[in-house]
Amino acid sequence: MERNNSSSLRRGIALLDAVAEATASGGATLTELAAAVGVHKSSALRLLAPLAEAGLVRVEGGRHLLGPRTAQLGRGYLDSVDLRALAQPALRRLVAESGESVHLVLPDLPDMVYIDKIDGPGRVRMNSYVGSRQPAHSTGVGRAYLAFAPAEAVDAVIAHGLTPRTERTVTDPAAFRAGLAAVHERGYAVDDVENEPDIRCVAAPVFGHDGAVAAAISVAGLATRIAPDRFERLGELVVAAGRTISEQLGAPPLREEPR
Repeated sequence: MERNNSSSLRRGIALLDAVAEATASGGATLTELAAAVGVHKSSALRLLAPLAEAGLVRVEGGRHLLGPRTAQLGRGYLDSVDLRALAQPALRRLVAESGESVHLVLPDLPDMVYIDKIDGPGRVRMNSYVGSRQPAHSTGVGRAYLAFAPAEAVDAVIAHGLTPRTERTVTDPAAFRAGLAAVHERGYAVDDVENEPDIRCVAAPVFGHDGAVAAAISVAGLATRIAPDRFERLGELVVAAGRTISEQLGAPPLREEPR
């Protein structure tokens, strides 16, 4: 019985994850959710019932979306992360200096979780949002983190699979490792239309009080705005912002300046 309950709980969590992924695009039908998790519709309906009762899922027009309780849980988590409030001044300066949108992310490998975003001053708004997840291997923030992470973290991401997100995504493990070494050398990573079409970003790591990489920040925008000739300058800005946040977290000084 205990094993069955555990399996049901895992399937329920998988359904909640599927609902979360679908919410941004208008939700998902019962049939779509059942297919996404790999269960029968009757099982999906049974598992969704307690989630709806708890306010974690709501149904509108036959489509399942995240419920209001998730906002409470998410806020509780975000409020416990001092990093988010601490980083705000540096992130706002970075927006002003770069003229682009900025992000603050935490690792949940093989993904990165976006815990803050400040839109740039332009009219164009990016699709990223607080709480969203993106693969570590194809994003600038992911590679900025992995370039300074323990080897086993890199191994785990590679073992999970370097799935192509665009035609420019690096999918060869050897080339991926070489790219991380280059990021470590210069101090910042570049997503050159490798995760989303027409989007580029420049990212840098954030270090904790123990000197270990803890998070990452990025400047991101349309590829027409962030041309390759801006990479170096944006790299300087994002590295400086990352260093400021790291110092506020009590990180020890870097041994050498990134190049």
